Amino acid sequence: MTDKLKNILILAAFFCGITFTANAQRNERLLENNWKFTKGDVANAELPSYNDAKWQTVSIPHDWAITGPFSREYDLQNVAIKQNNEKVASVKTGRTGGLPYVGVGWYRTHFNVEAFDADNKNVTIVFDGAMSEAQVYVNGHKAIFWPYGYNTFHCDITSLLNKDGRGNVLAVRLENKPESSRWYSGAGLYRNVHIITTDRVHIPVWGTYITTPHVSTDYASVRIRTEVAGNNGSKLSVETHVYDPQGKEVVVRKTTECNPDGQPNEQNFIVDAPQLWSPETPNLYRAETRLFSDGKQVDTYTTTFGIRSIEIIADKGFFLNGKRRQIQGVCNHHDLGPLGAAVNVSALRHQLQLLKDVGCDAIRTAHNMPAPELVKLCDEMGLMMVIEPFDEWDIAKCKNGYHRYFNDWAEKDIVNMVRHYRNNPSVIMWSIGNEVPTQWSKQGYKVAQFLQNICHREDPTRPVTCGMDQVSAVLANGFAAQLDVPGFNYRVNRYEEAYSKLPQSVVLGTETSSTVSSRGVYKFPVSLKADALYPDHQCSSYDLEYCSWSNVPDLDFAMQQDHQWALGQFVWTGFDYLGEPSPYDTDAWPNHSSMFGMIDLAGIPKDRYYLYRSIWNKREHTLHVLPHWTWPGREGQVTPVFVYTDYPSVELFINGKSQGRRVKRTDGTPQERFRMMWNDAIYEPGELKVIAYDKDGKQADTEIIKTAGKPDHIELQSTTGTLKADSKDLAYVTVRMVDKDGNLCPSDSSLVHFSVKGAGQFRATANGDACSLEPFQLPKIHLFSGQATVIVQASAKPGYIKLNVSSKAVKKAEYKFVTYK
Repeated sequence: MTDKLKNILILAAFFCGITFTANAQRNERLLENNWKFTKGDVANAELPSYNDAKWQTVSIPHDWAITGPFSREYDLQNVAIKQNNEKVASVKTGRTGGLPYVGVGWYRTHFNVEAFDADNKNVTIVFDGAMSEAQVYVNGHKAIFWPYGYNTFHCDITSLLNKDGRGNVLAVRLENKPESSRWYSGAGLYRNVHIITTDRVHIPVWGTYITTPHVSTDYASVRIRTEVAGNNGSKLSVETHVYDPQGKEVVVRKTTECNPDGQPNEQNFIVDAPQLWSPETPNLYRAETRLFSDGKQVDTYTTTFGIRSIEIIADKGFFLNGKRRQIQGVCNHHDLGPLGAAVNVSALRHQLQLLKDVGCDAIRTAHNMPAPELVKLCDEMGLMMVIEPFDEWDIAKCKNGYHRYFNDWAEKDIVNMVRHYRNNPSVIMWSIGNEVPTQWSKQGYKVAQFLQNICHREDPTRPVTCGMDQVSAVLANGFAAQLDVPGFNYRVNRYEEAYSKLPQSVVLGTETSSTVSSRGVYKFPVSLKADALYPDHQCSSYDLEYCSWSNVPDLDFAMQQDHQWALGQFVWTGFDYLGEPSPYDTDAWPNHSSMFGMIDLAGIPKDRYYLYRSIWNKREHTLHVLPHWTWPGREGQVTPVFVYTDYPSVELFINGKSQGRRVKRTDGTPQERFRMMWNDAIYEPGELKVIAYDKDGKQADTEIIKTAGKPDHIELQSTTGTLKADSKDLAYVTVRMVDKDGNLCPSDSSLVHFSVKGAGQFRATANGDACSLEPFQLPKIHLFSGQATVIVQASAKPGYIKLNVSSKAVKKAEYKFVTYK
């Protein structure tokens, strides 16, 4: 045996020992399978003796409403939307997605706690989110009530367990009231449920707090505060080990005695030549905290953290690790399109990969606490985060919204949010609210100050912002002036005024653009339009249509480029989401999903995706042409051609004839600064070709679009051919109807059928049409603008998956996956 192999075996045995010891002291597991569920209120369902045999068997996370069906009648809201400056109430259809999320639902499951000893063990239950007004019972006894459906909450259930720890019954009652949301919230136990078993003396949930008071390329200081729960007078000490991103222990382990009066233990370390966290280098460290009681190790608590610094400097902007950068962010709702609100790591990763490709480096969680899995992925993949808790405070937006609970619960919710995520390096800022009606109030600044102070108390290291849309009010009443970072939703035309009047001397675009578009749909004539409405209930993908309270992207691009004090922007939105179908929100059924996204509900990029990519993605070139070039009946008519690119100049050819070169102009309209446009191009069938030239005038890239013939076959595209056999991993497959030469048939709406065989199953489908009422869970769908998405899920056993996609009168397609353990 070689010395290298010996060392590997010794190291493996060492880590096995750590794992065994840790597991002996602390056990955390998910309650995922074998849950029973029923819709509707049920008497005595919390009792262990209740017979739930006839209830549906489900796995958690679970969204009871996503299976539909869609209906205009669900959650009709006769309201005037104040943030849209509406004065008269009107019937809002599809505002919450047209799905049956309203009502009561019950969940029940059984669980065991092995080797349970009530005198020497502690058992905690953690809910990552439960939608909503959760009432939790253990063995018939009320354990906790938590009203806000988006927040993580936990409680000690040790005293409620059966004496032997076995056969415990967990029951959860949830209720979504009508008019409790203004988008699709989801319903049910849509995030994970954890059971944590520890010694009676232990480190509690979120019991460590890690900060980096000094950060430089030479060294960083790391401070770790550790809380201890359950002590009855024994002598306590804490031993901490810090490991770098490669798993190497990087500081001398430190042991300190805990304060006898229960104050948190504090330890300080120096890490030499730290590997800093940033979107480009998402380096993560690990702190392993070992707790000793009277010399015996009783707990091991692991905390992942990053070493990085953040600064907001007046007039200069946002600095990460001492380097100025402007935030290139998006706002995202929490639903996962056809999967609903039920969290899935694979689906979240798929979203983040698309956003990283566009050049996005930040996410604002609009308008609620995120799933923990999203924050973990942002840590790992390198996306900064602004985490936001509320869409309303003490004054209502929705009849049954959070205002009912604000006075009693706001501090509890903020505390949970901050303590949960204050160790995550991706989190650079807290937002305390979004477009809250309280911003109009003369006393509203006091409520903002109250929430900001809680954030500062729980985490002094991060600045606090708020998404404000009433500029005149917040400039006049002191609301904006007392925030660490003034954040404005839209109103880009008033940024300079706000900058000149506010003491912070910086402005953040907390929501920008709100341009609306339907993938592959183009409207003529082409012009800038606010609140444009059409008989087909679609929006033009020329990216020049927007809501009356917003604007097109070019204005935000110019603002960010022209002013250092502009900290960056969060585009509304990265992805389309269920609900809020503006501008078709007033009695405009069947619209039931947003059109704001640069990526549609099926996860397929729209044209606007490439406009942002051409500005944001500094690693790779972008060359994107629109519209498609299949326009029977438009022969001889003006059909403008736009090109989104980072190249300095582009030449357009129609059937080989040059239409001239274009460059981005700083002396023209905002659109001419960021887009290359041939507004007088005349349609004739054939070939549309663009040639991009580099800064030296040399040909650098080419893009060709051809007029499509009749549909011939189905084409399948996916970014992966392998899946993990864990019953959770997903593959997203784009379905395209093409002609015999492989050209997309851009107006095709054929019905396609899906069949999945082998070590996986069909999970969901979507076509990106905001008006489609087809269920996501049926293995068939009509194409929209020639495309759709099918999602395949791996099973628990490794093997092969075969996806077949077929449609009448065309050749079918097949895609194969390999699954592995």
